[in-house]
Parts: sequence; structure tokens; C-alpha cells
Amino acid sequence: MTIITSFCERLISNIERTIIGKRDPIEFSVIGLLSHGHLLIEDVPGVGKTVLARSLARSLECSFSRIQFTPDMLPSDVIGVSIFNQATRDFEFKPGPVMAQIVLTDEINRGTPKTQSALLEAMEERQITVDGVTYPLPHPFMVLATQNPIEYEGTFPLPEAQLDRFQLRIQLGYPAPKDEILMLKRQQYRHPLEDLEPVVSTDELTGAQTAVKEVYVSPAVECYIVDLINETRRHPEISLGSSPRGSLSLYRTGQARAAMMGRDFVLPDDIKALALAALAHRLVLSPGARLRNLSPEDLLSQILREVPVPSAKQVGTYPAGID
Repeated sequence: MTIITSFCERLISNIERTIIGKRDPIEFSVIGLLSHGHLLIEDVPGVGKTVLARSLARSLECSFSRIQFTPDMLPSDVIGVSIFNQATRDFEFKPGPVMAQIVLTDEINRGTPKTQSALLEAMEERQITVDGVTYPLPHPFMVLATQNPIEYEGTFPLPEAQLDRFQLRIQLGYPAPKDEILMLKRQQYRHPLEDLEPVVSTDELTGAQTAVKEVYVSPAVECYIVDLINETRRHPEISLGSSPRGSLSLYRTGQARAAMMGRDFVLPDDIKALALAALAHRLVLSPGARLRNLSPEDLLSQILREVPVPSAKQVGTYPAGID
């Protein structure tokens, strides 16, 4: 796994040239990339959401497109449209910006539900359908979406079905004072993003994504993942718990995090470190929990404290009663 560790370090170091003091969100971005997932970057304006997405895309030797969502956009503006060619007397497909390997959808919650839904098939099935014809998307394929959770005027909140398609949701937060001063110095003359060059080829990325799947997940860790998911479904303060897609997200991102750390096996600590980013956006709280200003992160933290963590002796075996 040292090859993947080197791969991740090159990628993270390159992104840190533009995003200062935010190692954890950058690592989560790379974990999502390695595990074939899509990333939702949610935070207040001006903290670097778009810069993070563009830096990740520029660090990869992949095709890139950016879609600025607005209320007047149509699905055809995202996936493409068939146009009649008078010379050939036939319809020709003009692909939309989603036909790229890395797609940045900026301010995704400003698009109408009809336009947002155009991404559902692309994100889940890696294909799009236009006029009854299905077109495969390039490989690798990743959607990086940004949204502002504070401003609601002129926005359309993402429905649960689409939120569930995002493997991880991350926040950046405000920089520390020393990091903000360094940011000012670096951008005195030009933005560091302008000088960012690819450090990872498409073949290297595909190889790393394949290698991550070989990371071992013990039976005890598998059961720990399922126990956490089931607890979100039973919790009295949660109206809608995590879907099975949440279990898969924890499993796959756990493999990616272990490989990033140089291990060929997943620890319960990997699952605990990823649980908030992988599950919080999948939960719907009860009305009582919302009245008490509880957040999904609060309840997930409680669940992580209460669900027993498998011991070293349990690793490699299933609990009694499970074959």
C-alpha cells in the first residue's frame, strides 16, 4: 500500500498549495476519489469550496468541466441535446458538460429539481439517457458539488434521494489566523490555482482505485459498520436512518482511508473517522430533535459513543449467530 500512500501524498501536497490549513477536508476529497464516490462540499461563501474542487480536478490528468447551476437551467444544459443536422438528415447528439471525468457542479442547490434530477442517473449508473439513447460516461467519473447551506432565497434543497448519491459531505470552515495571513501573501500577485499542474495521470488514478478494493475488511469491522447503520434506523430522534448505500460508503471509504495510511486492512478507527462525513447528510431528524436544535452530527456522535467497538480478539470472526 506504499504506492497508494505516495499517490495520496502527491495529490494532497499539490492541493495544499491552494487550500491552506485544511488537511482533513483535502484527505476526505482524495478518499472519495479513490473509492469511486461523489463529493458534496457544503459551507458558507468564500471559504474555498470551489477552489478545493478545481484544485483536485487540476491535480488530475483528467478531462474537467464546470457547471454553474442557476434557476433557469434545463436538464439539456447538463446532459446534452440531440440536434437535427440538415446535411445528414439525421439527429446528432451534442454532449453536455457532464460528459467529463471530473465534473464540478457549482451551487447545485440553485438548480431546479428537474435539472438536479438530470444528475441522478449520471452519478449512480455512470451513464446518461437522451431521447431514449443511453451514452456511457468516461472513466473515471466524479461529481464535485458545492452548495451554501445558509442562503435559502432562490435555492432548491437537494432531496434525500440525491443527497444519498453523495458518498461524503464535507465542510471547510474558516481558516486559522496564521493560515489566512499566509493565504494573503500567496495571492498577492496571482492565485496559486493558476500555476497548479497535474501530478497524477489517469492510469495512476485507475490503478489506485483498483488497488484500494483489495484492502481487507474483517468480519468484525463489517458487523461494526452494520451496527452503526442499524442504530441510525432505530434511534428515536431520527425519522429516516441511513440507507444501505451508507453502509457501502463506509465500507469503501474505510478501505481508501486504510490504504492512504499505508495499511492493507481496515480498523474500526477508520470507520469512526469517516462516519460523520459519510452518514450525516443521509439522516432525517424527527420534529422534536429539530425543535431542540440537534444536528445529525450530534446524534451520530452519540451513536459512535454507544455502539460497541470490536476488540482485537474479535477481528477476523463474525459475532455469534452470523455466518
